Amino acid sequence: MNLLAIETSTEACSAAIVLDGDRHQVYELAPRRHAELILSMVDGLLNEAGISLQALDGLAFGRGPGAFTGVRIATGVIQGLAYAADLPVVPVSTLAAMAQGVADRSGKVACAIDARIGEVYWGLYVRGENGIMQPIGQERVCLPDAVDIPDSGGWYGAGTGWGVYAGRLKDRFGTGLVAMDKDCYPCADAVLTLAQAAFARGDTVTAAHALPVYLRDKVTG
Repeated sequence: MNLLAIETSTEACSAAIVLDGDRHQVYELAPRRHAELILSMVDGLLNEAGISLQALDGLAFGRGPGAFTGVRIATGVIQGLAYAADLPVVPVSTLAAMAQGVADRSGKVACAIDARIGEVYWGLYVRGENGIMQPIGQERVCLPDAVDIPDSGGWYGAGTGWGVYAGRLKDRFGTGLVAMDKDCYPCADAVLTLAQAAFARGDTVTAAHALPVYLRDKVTG
């Protein structure tokens, strides 16, 4: 299966491709440069692989939540590519992609992306038997003091929210938190992993239905 994925929902910008099991990713921490970089990343991967967009089996993108501008960029780019090549799309949660990206560190990940105005985008994930991170409950945007707390311990905190609101989130989790990475960002390679599982299930949408998920209506950048 040949797939291409992009992720621009946070400060990080990335694109990844898998061709018959061979994976490549281009990743750059580049706040506010996503519109400038993402198409050149896509073109570079396709050219390096020697494959045309039309020869792919499908596309995937980080659908949010995250920065409004970044989520809109990914959505617009993937819709344009999908329309141009008539390809199916898998929208992937940014929070799920972040959890998948650190699945080798822990089977329980509490993801928190700084949502500005004193809130976080929040989601809890556990690793399934197939290695794919599965959500527990609903993704949400909320105050750090109101995040969902799991009954069990052994959780790994991931995302910028753990840096901005470290004290409040640690107080909320108590001994249930074993480690954290405040500099963790979602990446296209993790989006690709989740998309492969979705494609195997036949869980795709058309370009017209490749839509963003913001979790709230207020613009925060």
